[in-house]
Amino acid sequence: MAGDPHHLWTTAHEPRLAIASGDTVSFACEDAVNGRYDAVPTGGTLPVADPALPPYPLVGPLLVHDAQPGDVLEVEILKATGTKGFGWTSMVPGEGLLSDDFTEPYLYRWEIAGDHTDLHDVARVPVRPFFGVVGVCPDTVEPLPVMPPGHFGGNLDCRDLVVGSSVFLPVQVPGARLAIGDPHAAQGDGEVCVSAIEWAARGTVRVRLHRGRTIPAPQLRTAGPLRAGLEDAGWYATTGVAPSLMRAAQDAVRAMIDHLSATYGLDPRDAYVLCSVAVDLKITEVVDAPNWVVGAYLPLSIMR
Repeated sequence: MAGDPHHLWTTAHEPRLAIASGDTVSFACEDAVNGRYDAVPTGGTLPVADPALPPYPLVGPLLVHDAQPGDVLEVEILKATGTKGFGWTSMVPGEGLLSDDFTEPYLYRWEIAGDHTDLHDVARVPVRPFFGVVGVCPDTVEPLPVMPPGHFGGNLDCRDLVVGSSVFLPVQVPGARLAIGDPHAAQGDGEVCVSAIEWAARGTVRVRLHRGRTIPAPQLRTAGPLRAGLEDAGWYATTGVAPSLMRAAQDAVRAMIDHLSATYGLDPRDAYVLCSVAVDLKITEVVDAPNWVVGAYLPLSIMR
């Protein structure tokens, strides 16, 4: 699929392609900032954003024949491969789970060779490509930003939507108007510093329409184990216990950053980056009011 990307959700976009249920579509997508960080080294100065070029370039929209509100669109991921030999993870002031702790901008550049990429000489992160944004268009003419996600899908950042997986989306408008973008090379559940390993990628998807099936929000099906190979050496987990899940998640990640710094000598910024791309947040308990428990799980197989 060719054509310029779009950067907003709106039914006013001219469809790029019309397809039928069962069709496959191939496409290429730039990273979340339109390649603006391509020349930035680790610790380098981040270029100023261009107000005329919003983040999250999306491919599409795809018009699906016969799709109507109340139907479900299944998007099966058939291919996701990087088009550049590097990616990046950044933190931006005011954004991320620990925005109060990390108030200065920072970028880590990942050199990607084959099926892995390294954080200094401390961690080797497996490459598991997926697209952070998969969504049908919400029922709006007024343009909406790509973030946040909604019942229509969008910026789900679900790390399990790798090749072989499918996401099911409740159709909001006639034709569904499917759009895809925000390719990632790897991510932890939570994407805590607000970016994964962001990169540019090519993809192929198969689209199926399920007429008359209704779901309230996106659902997914995986093709096999969620963490194949990652669990071989076990996990190290820190926890947060607090009267809100957000506070518990923050405390769990803060404790993991302390652990990574004390045990492996990582700078706190790089420890935060590693949490975003490889550490999984899990809700371990939500039934003992007034406190809830969130765990931050580090796969020990990635640590050198």
